[in-house]
Amino acid sequence: MHELGIEFGRRLGAGDLVILTGELGAGKTTFTRGLGEGLGVRGPVQSPTFVIARTHPSLVGGAPLIHVDAYRLADSSELEDLDLDFDGSVVVAEWGAGLVDARDSWLEIVIDRPVGAGDGEADAAEADDNVAEAPIEPRALTVTGHGPRWQDGVLA
Repeated sequence: MHELGIEFGRRLGAGDLVILTGELGAGKTTFTRGLGEGLGVRGPVQSPTFVIARTHPSLVGGAPLIHVDAYRLADSSELEDLDLDFDGSVVVAEWGAGLVDARDSWLEIVIDRPVGAGDGEADAAEADDNVAEAPIEPRALTVTGHGPRWQDGVLA
């Protein structure tokens, strides 16, 4: 998930929005950590669960990364209340499905972790502690581009 995030990060720029969906321990934060590395932002990229959103400035003159954990948000109005710079940043929203319908374009990435592939909470905690030693488990990703930004394909 980390390596895939790096590849996505190298292709994203200001104004791009990525919605991540997946069960606990699916790899959303690990993917975002890689994405931040690909963008060249200041880290560490960690789950923003308790602060709802974290901004990671670019170290290479590119767009900053805004990492949102939308799990506790009730609706899109609460997301708007955060006053995020959608146009000048790359925004990644974990648990953000259904909260960004007003955006012109976005990427939706659904991460499926096969049943029986491990304990989500334990794996997530271990991955946060040390990415290099986290267990490698199979994942299936469905990537869908919405809007004019992605009309020619996601990784084109």
